[in-house]
Amino acid sequence: MFRLSNDEWLALREVARRSISSAVLDKSIPDLPTYPATLTVSRGAFVTLYRAGKLRGCVGQVDSVGPLAEVVARSAINAALHDPRFAPVAPEEVATLEIEISVLSPLEPIAPESIVAGRHGLMVVHKEFKAVLLPQVATERGWSGQRLLEETCEKAGLAPNAWRDPDTQVLAFTVDQFPEERGRTTVHS
Repeated sequence: MFRLSNDEWLALREVARRSISSAVLDKSIPDLPTYPATLTVSRGAFVTLYRAGKLRGCVGQVDSVGPLAEVVARSAINAALHDPRFAPVAPEEVATLEIEISVLSPLEPIAPESIVAGRHGLMVVHKEFKAVLLPQVATERGWSGQRLLEETCEKAGLAPNAWRDPDTQVLAFTVDQFPEERGRTTVHS
């Protein structure tokens, strides 16, 4: 299993923070600092931003990924400026943001009855409709695996039972998280 050291997580968080600062304060995309070779592995990732404990943005990249450090940089900028649920992060907010990084395992097909809430994140794909929910969403909201599947379908703009359609793909992944406030890794695998 792919695991990052504490120093590698700290390097990723620095990439995220530097990317947000440059994008919001300088309106530019930063050159990435030198980072460990392990951060060049191709992985999906999400960056979740909190301010005073409240969600402020969450964007990630699941497929068509590239080097992990670059995925984190893009996701951080997009979480700060392009999450459609929130206004862009203002310059005065940058220093107060808490950053959580979730590194995803590769996507794999999963049978609905095998989904474990809090362990699996899901991606549902049906034609041009697609949505992703991280495993921590089910944990935070007290959802079952079935409810996570239904909510992922709804997030994609589909009926809750769209997963029953043979043309609908249900893909699962696990995550390793690095929440800033605790400074330690949480594994959902």
